[in-house]
Order: sequence, then C-alpha cells, then structure tokens
Amino acid sequence: MATPLEDPRFDTGRLDEPDDTTGSYALEERTALRRVAGLSTELADITEVEYRRLRLERVVLVGVWTEGTAADADRSLAELAALAETAGSVVLEAVSQRRSTPDAGTYVGSGKAAEIRDIVAATGADTVICDGELTPGQLNALEKILKVKVVDRTALILDIFAQHASSREGKAQVELAQMQYMLPRLRGWGESLSRQAGGRVAGGGGIGTRGPGETKIETDRRRIRARMSKLRREIAGMATARATQRAGRGRNAVPSVAIAGYTNAGKSSLLNRLTGAGVLVENALFATLDPTVRRAESPDGREYTLTDTVGFVRHLPHQLVDAFRSTLEEVAAADLLLHVVDGSDPDPLGQIQAVRTVLADIDARSVPELIVVNKVDAMTEDDVLALRQALPGAIWVSARTGHGIDQLREAVGARLPHPAIDVEVLVPYGRGDLVARMHRDGEVLSERHEEGGTRLTARVDGALAAALEEFAAPVG
Repeated sequence: MATPLEDPRFDTGRLDEPDDTTGSYALEERTALRRVAGLSTELADITEVEYRRLRLERVVLVGVWTEGTAADADRSLAELAALAETAGSVVLEAVSQRRSTPDAGTYVGSGKAAEIRDIVAATGADTVICDGELTPGQLNALEKILKVKVVDRTALILDIFAQHASSREGKAQVELAQMQYMLPRLRGWGESLSRQAGGRVAGGGGIGTRGPGETKIETDRRRIRARMSKLRREIAGMATARATQRAGRGRNAVPSVAIAGYTNAGKSSLLNRLTGAGVLVENALFATLDPTVRRAESPDGREYTLTDTVGFVRHLPHQLVDAFRSTLEEVAAADLLLHVVDGSDPDPLGQIQAVRTVLADIDARSVPELIVVNKVDAMTEDDVLALRQALPGAIWVSARTGHGIDQLREAVGARLPHPAIDVEVLVPYGRGDLVARMHRDGEVLSERHEEGGTRLTARVDGALAAALEEFAAPVG
C-alpha cells in the first residue's frame, strides 16, 4: 500500500519549485477528497478524561520545513504518516510549509492555519498531527483556529508506546512519559478545568471543604505530580531488579550483546534468526517495547546473551528517553552493540545518526559498535554499492532469508571480549562441571584425557581461574 506521500492526492512535488518568499508553500488540490456527511469538525466541550484519551481516526498531517532538502521534508512527513497509521489513523491529507523557523504563536502562522482549517473542513478530518513538538501555547492557539484536536509528533509516539506496552515496567515507563508531557499542557475546553470548588459550591462537602478552594486544573496537576512520584519509585525498584540480573550475568562472565537500531529495522527478526527466540515480529513501528534477553552461542562454542531493545526514531521524545532509561541501560552495559540498519530505507545514514544521538543521551557511545545492514534482499545493486562505501566494515544480512547470518555469527564471536588469564589444569573426572564451565565461559586451547583426569590449556576469567586454582598443573 502506498504511503500518503506516494499517493497522487498527497503530491508534494511543488516543494522542489523555487521559493521566493520564506513563508510560502503549495497546498494540494483536493479534488479526490469530499466532506463526509454527519461528521462535525466543531470543537465540543468534553470531559478531560475523553480529552486525554487520544482518538486518532481521520487525520491531516502538517509539517514545517526549516532545513534540508524537499526530499528530507517528504521523508519526514512519510514517517509521520507511518506513525499515524501505526496508531490506528487514516491519513487524509498531508501538507508542508517552508519557513525559516516555526511560527512562535501557531507553528504555521495564522494565515496558513486558516488554510489548514479549510482542508480539515473539506476532508472531514477530526485530528491534525504536526510534525514537531508544539509548545502549550501553539497547541492551544491551533485548536482554537482549527476547531479540531491537534496532536504533535511527541504525543503521537507516546500514544503508540501506550498501545504496545505489555509488561508492568513498560506500562509504568510509558505512563510516566505521558504525564511528563501532559503536565505543562494540561488545560480544559470551555471552562471545565477553571472552576473552583470553594465557597458555596463546595457547601455539600462539609467542614474543611469550604473556602477559596483550588481550580480543577490545580487539582489535576497535584494528582499528576503525586502519580509521577509513585511511578518513579516503582520504576526505580524495577531498575534495581534489572541491575541485579545484569550483575548475576556479569559474575558468571557471560558476555552481553545488545541489538539496537531504528524502529522497524528488523531487530526482533535478527534476534529470532540468531537464537530462535520466537519473539513478536511485526511490520510496524515500535512493535517491541519490552527488552528480550536470550542466550546465544558463538561458532567457537562460547555463550553470550543477546538483548533485543526498543527501537529509536528521529526526534525521539526526551520524556521517553528519561522514562525508559532503566531499560536502555541494557545497551549501555553491553560488551558489544549490534547497530541494525534498514538498508532498504530511503535514508539509512539518517537512521544511523538518529540512533547514535539517542545512544549519546544514555551514555552508550563508548560501547563497541558493529553495524549490521539488514533487508539486503529488498535493496537494489546501486543502493548496496553506495552504502558499502559509506559503511566500510558493516555486515550485510537479511533476517528474512538468512543471508549473511553465518558471517554475522563469526563477526560477533570475533568481537566478544576474550578471557585474560592463561591456565593449564588437570581436572579430576569427578569435576566434569568445571570442564563444562571452561568450555562455556572460557577458550579451551587444548584438551586431552590422562589417567588422573582431563588436562586442559585454556584462557579464562578471574572467577573461573580462582575456582581452578587447586587443579593447576605444571606447564608442559
């Protein structure tokens, strides 16, 4: 199915024409769109409970193009359309405006906002999604002009995360991020959040409830802050449990490999190929939110853990980075990072830069990185040649067909940290557990069976070397 920007109705090719004025842009002809009878675009006064539940159904996308090329602007809107469809929307129209900076008052300027209002009326849209993070003032001003709900890119991504979160930790992290976003933007339509509960209005509440009181919006803010404090405590407790699990793996000297990358780059498919994990694989953005840890084995027999993590996206909301910090610590604590790139994407290098920006935010840039270009079966020869020059040393695979997976296993095995202590031991036959542990956690260089036991020459870590100390044998 064609994306909204590939559909002729959403043709934004006029962006390539010379632009004489900074604030000008071309609106589409809307001959194929019609007003659906019975759908009102007038803004009604509804309860804040309904307001907080995003109902993205029929949407118009709005972008402001401030830098880069027209193709960059088109790609950004195409990604916004994919995000909107992931959230359950039907995209009716997509428009873009070229400006030096977004308008401080209405994001697009009052004149262009009026034009967008006409588009909303013509298409029967109930929501406008802006390709950027709006300030509370811009959000409020746009809703007053457009008379429909306005959602920015940040709120859209938060809504997708809320739909996909399944674990207790994931749900708590998403709820915290939503509340961090909501708090400065909390407002009511009509007078629903500005009413005070004091005076005679609260007379039925009894002693202690009368007086000046606080407005409903103040009550909501207080409750949100209290809920945020509780969520932070819960997440901190879960982070402690996760750190304990990591420490246990560290004591057993099991190397850890984390899979990171842009959303929908094929990370979960790669995990399934390498480990047979059987995790959810879906052609959708942010299908994976909860990290999955599985054991894998290198070609030389060494065990390591492989962790599938949440995907990243351009302009990932900072609230999500903060809320998911405990989960993302799995990446920062890894011995090796498999950075998965969708080779069939129009801008794979832009994806790499977006991911590295988030990695820097979580202090994970120091982790050794191995670029893995996925979906090579969907790439043209020209695309492969161009990207090979830009990404020397990358591993080229197809998680769908299995192409390059063996080469990837070899590369991971070569990049895993190696034990540092050389030992030669004569292990009694009754201690087969130590022999198995040496094969699993160390590098066995030679092995032969003698009358007194199994003689092994190996490289092991400090903990295993201490356990083998009583069985040390003279070298030779």
